[in-house]
Amino acid sequence: LKIQRSAEAAGLTPSELVDRTSERYREAWDRLGISYDDFIRTSEPRHYASVQALLSKIRDNGHIELATYEGLYCVSCEDYYTEAQAPDGDCPIHQKPLEVLAEENYFFRLSRFEEPLLNLYDERPDFVQPLTKRNEALGFIKQGLQDISITRTSIDWGVPVPWDEKHVFYVWYDALINYATAVGYGVERDRFDAWWPNVHHVIGKEIIRFHCVWWPA
Repeated sequence: LKIQRSAEAAGLTPSELVDRTSERYREAWDRLGISYDDFIRTSEPRHYASVQALLSKIRDNGHIELATYEGLYCVSCEDYYTEAQAPDGDCPIHQKPLEVLAEENYFFRLSRFEEPLLNLYDERPDFVQPLTKRNEALGFIKQGLQDISITRTSIDWGVPVPWDEKHVFYVWYDALINYATAVGYGVERDRFDAWWPNVHHVIGKEIIRFHCVWWPA
C-alpha cells in the first residue's frame, strides 16, 4: 500500500517507482565497493514462484483460511496494531494516525503455533541473539498469538494469490519468503537443499515479531 500510494503521488506506476528505487541501491553498492552473490527483487518471476509455492503448501496443510478482518493499520509499517498497542490512535513507531481498514482476507492461523514456538525457543537457546531480543520475542509469544491476515483485496500491487485472483499476498509474508527465494525454493530444488540447512538471518531490531515469530511459525 505504501508503494502504491507513493507511486500514485509521483504520477508513476508501482513498477516504475520500484525500478527507479532498485537502481539507486545498485548504484550505492557499486560506489561503496560492496559485492553480492545475487541481487534479488521481489517483483521478479522467481520470487512470485517461491511465494506462491510456499503459501500454497501452507494452505494445503490447513493453516490458511478465509475470514474478515478490521483493525488499526499503519501504512508505513504495513502492519496492524491493537488498541492496547496504540491507545492514542497513533502508530507507536511513526507517530502518525492509524487508519481503520476492513477487508475479507486469508489468514495464517498463527494462534496454533504458540506452543510449538515456545518449544523451539526452549530447545534452541541461541535461536535468536542477542539474549535481550530472544526474551523480547519470547515475551511476544507468551502474550498469546492471534491469527494474521496474509492477503489484501484493496490493492493490486503484489504477488497474486494462486487460488483466488481477487487477492494479493500481504507484503510481510511476501518479504519473509524472500529468504527462501534467495536459495531457490520452489524453483531450484537442488540449490535450495544445498543451502537451506545453514541459513542465518541478520535483521533489524524493530521487526522482531515478523522474523522471530511469524517466520519460524
